[in-house]
Amino acid sequence: MALPSPFQELQNNLGAVISSVPAGERLPSEPKLAKQLGVSRATLREAMRTFETQGLIRRRQGAGTFAVGDAPVLESGLEVLESIQTMARRMGETIKVKDLKIETVPANKKQAGKLGLPTKTPLTRVTRVMCTSERPAAYLIDILPNEFLSADKLPENFKGSVLDFMLERGDFPTVARIGVNATSAKAEVAKALEIQRGDVLLRISSRIYLDAKQVIDYSLGYFLPGYFDFHVLGHIQS
Repeated sequence: MALPSPFQELQNNLGAVISSVPAGERLPSEPKLAKQLGVSRATLREAMRTFETQGLIRRRQGAGTFAVGDAPVLESGLEVLESIQTMARRMGETIKVKDLKIETVPANKKQAGKLGLPTKTPLTRVTRVMCTSERPAAYLIDILPNEFLSADKLPENFKGSVLDFMLERGDFPTVARIGVNATSAKAEVAKALEIQRGDVLLRISSRIYLDAKQVIDYSLGYFLPGYFDFHVLGHIQS
């Protein structure tokens, strides 16, 4: 039987340390942990990313690294566009919204291009953090034409899902163009999710159409790996 590589051995030892720390408690500091495991801090950070991707640990800017314990994984197929709240209800989980911000902004060049509008057109921008088990798990941004949905039209008890609000209001989108890629967390996103700038996230962008030509929502979602499982059901053509 082949012996584990030095990096595999490091991951095994680091995994043992993480499993010994109660959920919510802080791990030893990086210098102390690197010395304990006999590796450099750079090598330790590389190993820790694996556990962070699995959702087993979480790094907080300026506070340290914390054990997470078992976290619910929300699953959804991208063939059907649905809100995080709908995903959670289907799986018997609870989602909480924090840092909700609703504002009117002028369209910049990129936003105007995505929505098919002139620059400086008034837009409604909705940002918020979605939490599972009290932990920030996703940072969501929705940008809509102000004439379609103005900031004052969202109710006081708005629960965080623009899609659900549109459906309840009687707007029925026909299709969504979705893009999926990995990205590194920029300062704004890292602060919202309480992670380090540069940490790897799953980024999902979508343009939602009310008809063949009218884009009513350009949305961006930044998701912590380990908390979500998005998949695509492929059909084999005979």
